Amino acid sequence: MEKLPIIPLEDGRKTRSDGAQSRERLLLTAMRLFAEQGYARTSTREIALAAGTNIASISYYFGDKAGLYRAAFTEKKPRKCDDIAAICHPGASLRESLAAFYGVLLAPLKQGDLARLSIRLLFREMLEPTGLWHEEIDNGIRPAHAGLTLLLARHLGIAEPDDDLSRLAFSVVGLAVQMMVAREVIDKIRPQLLGSEAAIDTWIARLVDYAEAMVQAEQARRASPSAPPAAPAAPAATPTPPPRKKTA
Repeated sequence: MEKLPIIPLEDGRKTRSDGAQSRERLLLTAMRLFAEQGYARTSTREIALAAGTNIASISYYFGDKAGLYRAAFTEKKPRKCDDIAAICHPGASLRESLAAFYGVLLAPLKQGDLARLSIRLLFREMLEPTGLWHEEIDNGIRPAHAGLTLLLARHLGIAEPDDDLSRLAFSVVGLAVQMMVAREVIDKIRPQLLGSEAAIDTWIARLVDYAEAMVQAEQARRASPSAPPAAPAAPAATPTPPPRKKTA
């Protein structure tokens, strides 16, 4: 696996006090180690050593390992709109709505090493959930999915979202998620595809083309006389978070 970047402490921000710098150093070091190794296999002693500080600083600034992990997971998230659906104006065309959606979803790809590290930490949490992943689903992904589903329903003229509409929404999002999940593969095979902001904008434009075609295909499928009637969407189950890990 590719070694994750070590983010410079200042990262373009104003000079901080020694205490704030120590906290920031711990936070960035924790992000890198948690993303590389996972929560369970990363100790507070290892983080403190790599950050060049003492282990008591973790207790002082974050309370414990779980508090440090939560801060690493939440405080350094890439900038994005809290409600993706809010940027899709009701009067916008399907193409305009999709362009706005992908622009927000893929904005982290333009935000440098810190954003990339945050994405890697998110994927690690997906693979080895501690409980924060379930919070992310409930507080971020679920509302965004609902907003996108309603957006697609409006453009397809569907009064009541159904399971096929959810399948379409997941597929539209999947086009963008693949870019983030396969970033290392893309960089190895065709690095110019994500090598600049202009390249990312070009890919976003292509995703709009692909997603628009998917929506048109779904529209044609529903209009076909041979298409079976769509079943209404079943109520979504609320996952029960696993017990929080206490590994030190």
